[in-house]
Amino acid sequence: MRFGLIALLAVTACAFAQAPAPVFIEDLTSPELRRAIDAGRTTVLVPIGGTEQNGPHMTLGKHNARVRALAERIAQTLGNALVAPVVAYVPEGGVAPPQAHMRFPGTITVTDAAFQTTLEYAARSFRLHGFRDIVFLGDHGTYQKDMKIVADRLNREWAATPVRVHAVEEYYRAAGPDYAKLLEKRGYRADEIGTHAALADTSLSLAVNPQSVRTDQLQSAASGGRAAGVYGDPRRASAELGKAGAELIVEETVTAIRKAVAKR
Repeated sequence: MRFGLIALLAVTACAFAQAPAPVFIEDLTSPELRRAIDAGRTTVLVPIGGTEQNGPHMTLGKHNARVRALAERIAQTLGNALVAPVVAYVPEGGVAPPQAHMRFPGTITVTDAAFQTTLEYAARSFRLHGFRDIVFLGDHGTYQKDMKIVADRLNREWAATPVRVHAVEEYYRAAGPDYAKLLEKRGYRADEIGTHAALADTSLSLAVNPQSVRTDQLQSAASGGRAAGVYGDPRRASAELGKAGAELIVEETVTAIRKAVAKR
């Protein structure tokens, strides 16, 4: 009995010892964050999502949940990175008249200028506190240009310092065209893979945040089409397909970040 108890305690201690360090800044205290930066965790990932309609079968926070989960995996793989709070308010189109996803309840938009200012001052804050590599990861296509504008502007200003801002467009490329190619190779049609709230999008959500998907609404999502805010067909979506996509995104993004940091 004593030997069994000792063995159990040893296994438990080992499990705690091997637990990954927390990566979310908002889960740390200020002194804990200072110690992490001083210990060499000087890369910060800024996950950028968006709050928008995703058909009748996926929640409005799809992008936010997905980019947070994937940013965590990317940070753990990098080993020296922390993850900032998700930027949930992004450009989604005009309000008068309502454009694009703004035609659906729950979508939230901001101007390009407001979005760029948010990213700029987040980056200025991280630089102040000791981060050397500030990485923008955008889960949505509409603001990729804004990420680059802010990164280029700050890198010009900080050219004489060791701090750099990286707009890693490879993240969105992996989630979009690269993932679509992977699905096509597995026999799925382009018209069902889609570009929004369809097979690709829904599969990724099933893999990283399954509670955000209403599987009983997949049929109505497909039949409703663009009028329902669905650009493609999600009926054959699965967590297995989404897992392959998530792995692709993490792999390509980690490679891109390491290359960007090496150039600095």
